[in-house]
Amino acid sequence: MEPAIQFATTNDDVNVAFWARGTGPPLVLMFPPGFSNLRYEWQIPEGQQTFELMEPHFQVVRYDLRNTGLSDRGIEGLSLDNYVTDLEAVLTKLKFPQVSIFGGGDAGKIAIAYSARHPERVTSLILWRTNPAPGGSAAAPGWTNLRPLLDSNWPLFTDLFATALAGLDDTGLAARVSRYIRESVRPEEFVSASDSLATMDVTLMLPHVKARTLVLHRMDTPFFAIERARKLVATIPDARLAVVQGRSPFAWDENVIRAGIGFLLEDQERPAARSSAIRTMLYTDIESHTAMMQRLGDSAGRDILRQHEQTTRQALRDYGGSEVKAMGDGFLASFGSAQKALECAVALQRAFALAPSGEGESGPLRVRIGINAGEPIAEDGDLFGAAVIAAARIAGKAQGGEILVSNVVRELAAGKGFLFAGRGETRIRGLEDPIQLFQLHWQTPRRE
Repeated sequence: MEPAIQFATTNDDVNVAFWARGTGPPLVLMFPPGFSNLRYEWQIPEGQQTFELMEPHFQVVRYDLRNTGLSDRGIEGLSLDNYVTDLEAVLTKLKFPQVSIFGGGDAGKIAIAYSARHPERVTSLILWRTNPAPGGSAAAPGWTNLRPLLDSNWPLFTDLFATALAGLDDTGLAARVSRYIRESVRPEEFVSASDSLATMDVTLMLPHVKARTLVLHRMDTPFFAIERARKLVATIPDARLAVVQGRSPFAWDENVIRAGIGFLLEDQERPAARSSAIRTMLYTDIESHTAMMQRLGDSAGRDILRQHEQTTRQALRDYGGSEVKAMGDGFLASFGSAQKALECAVALQRAFALAPSGEGESGPLRVRIGINAGEPIAEDGDLFGAAVIAAARIAGKAQGGEILVSNVVRELAAGKGFLFAGRGETRIRGLEDPIQLFQLHWQTPRRE
């Protein structure tokens, strides 16, 4: 099913179309910006396969740059700053504190520029067939010889250009790429993007990229020399080279995507290597779960639990939370941001308040939520330690429909517009010192 399209507005009033879907840490996919269409990608098998491979591991973000696809069109004066602004607008809208970026072709120039300018925001970077110097990253050989056709016969031009990229072995792929180009841009937009990207030079920015970087190369792909990949690895401080099998020049190739996934998953497998081990834990618990199951019976009770599970997992996807474990009547989830954890908790309570009651129930599902922050111990996909215990105990202090947080969470969210009310000092079983609890008012709109 196609994801819902959203829009972010840049500081120069351009509306950028994007979608975000999946679970886990956020990953921005940036394919060559000469052509892009968020809806058409879901109609071709290569696009669907790419997203299906990545969504179980990451919250995937795709967007159309200005002058392409569903974003604003007819914009003149394209520059590297314009394209970086598009990315910044999407990430600002999604409120991600940190992201990983996959940049394919000339989109890699944009990814390099953003990573160099915002080193604290980019955890990992993947570059596929990117030329940081002037000149296109992945143009087909001699494609400029086709330019006389561009104005006189746009469909023929796209057919020949796609065939030059895809080769003669797979006419079906060439046909899909040709239509992809026509669905994405008009002739003048294609020329404007190609010319502007070819003049961009991000070579001097390479030493300022602090993210761990994977440079992907394919020896059997024509018209892209390995010297470019070597230069990237030699100049970016924390970069390495990986050579993948196959001939496809496209970033959505399965071997390319799997190599990228493996690289990014190394971060999840080595949490101690990250700059900060502080996590915000969110714990949910259905009030009077046992009594509800006895009252409704197994079948109707399971329907209520299924509603709780679906709602919770959707909220975790929307706000970048990682499900640690489900316990039948509750969840333990982890966030890299206290703000995102609080926003997720508010979204959950609002969703439960609006959800229809189950058969035999007199009101909405009442869920208690506790939130704490600290340095949990990660082991075998689970989290342990005093910080996790405190989150569960805090949820136990809440009433159904309430969100209780520790003082450390309230301090981490200071100035973010949340409204709290003090609930006093309380002792938590398993902790030596009492802690201050605060109730988050989720019915009240946030103050911006």
